[in-house]
Amino acid sequence: MDRTSFILPAIIGAVVLGLSSVFIVDEREKALVLQFGQVRAVKEDPGLGFRIPLIQEVVRYDGRILGLPTQPLEVTPLDDRRLVVDAFARWQIVNVVEFRESVGAEGVRAAQTRLERIVNAAIREVLGSVPSQAVLSEDRTGLMNQIRDLSRREAAALGIDVVDVRLTRTDLPEQNLAATYARMRAEREREATDEIARGNEAASRVRASADRTVVELTSDARRQAEVIRGEADAERNRIYAQAFGRDPEFFAFTRSMTSYERALKGTNSSIVIKPDTTFFEYFRSYNAPAAAIAPAGAPVGPAGDTLGDSTALPVAPDDAGGSAPAVAPVATE
Repeated sequence: MDRTSFILPAIIGAVVLGLSSVFIVDEREKALVLQFGQVRAVKEDPGLGFRIPLIQEVVRYDGRILGLPTQPLEVTPLDDRRLVVDAFARWQIVNVVEFRESVGAEGVRAAQTRLERIVNAAIREVLGSVPSQAVLSEDRTGLMNQIRDLSRREAAALGIDVVDVRLTRTDLPEQNLAATYARMRAEREREATDEIARGNEAASRVRASADRTVVELTSDARRQAEVIRGEADAERNRIYAQAFGRDPEFFAFTRSMTSYERALKGTNSSIVIKPDTTFFEYFRSYNAPAAAIAPAGAPVGPAGDTLGDSTALPVAPDDAGGSAPAVAPVATE
């Protein structure tokens, strides 16, 4: 048998054993070299490490800061007002040997379970010593620092450093929320009702004041209109009286022409009246000499002669405030 058939496997085996005896530690990791479950070496710096193949094993742990969200926890402050609290903790492995001895082979999962119990106990202890208003006020930061310090002291035995603890949510339990919301809703509805009532009262005052102002302005405007109308009527009557006194004959003629215009208006009406009535006085005197026109009120015949005992129609006031001869009844064709 050729010697190379023995040398080649030996070389390969030596290379495999040499490679298996070397391990690499990342800068984000911490490593332990265990031999039959006992810690033989600690490797916290990044780089190469060595172990005995087949006898020793390497266990790696995350050396970064890790997060731990806790489950909702119900606490009772000093005023017996129960609160539901959610917290978030940040922690880091600082002593790998103590961490391995404390949590065993389960590693980070077992450490998170035990750390959550430590944080919950610290939350109960700190928040149970203060009233609920302190939890919801500016003192909240100081309370979180107390929870962090207490958790750090308890977790030091696990080889863990609690970097920070934050209260993410502080609320009432579900069974109390409905009653609280109902009380808040009733309070807001009461305030809304009060505001509506005050608004309606103010609106009523404004509306009443506006109605009173309208009545006063309307009454004053009507009074002024009546005064102006009376003064205008008085001025009109004065002008008519002055014109009548200046030339009564011309005034009677003008009024008669106006009466003719108003009485003979339209296309489907006719007047049935005696021809010797005073209403046609100026029609009868159309062919008479201008000097023979009789004065107003003295009826004349077709040739300018005054009529006998012709009865004149009564004089009725017209729209302008003067007087004009009455118009005979109108017969519709």
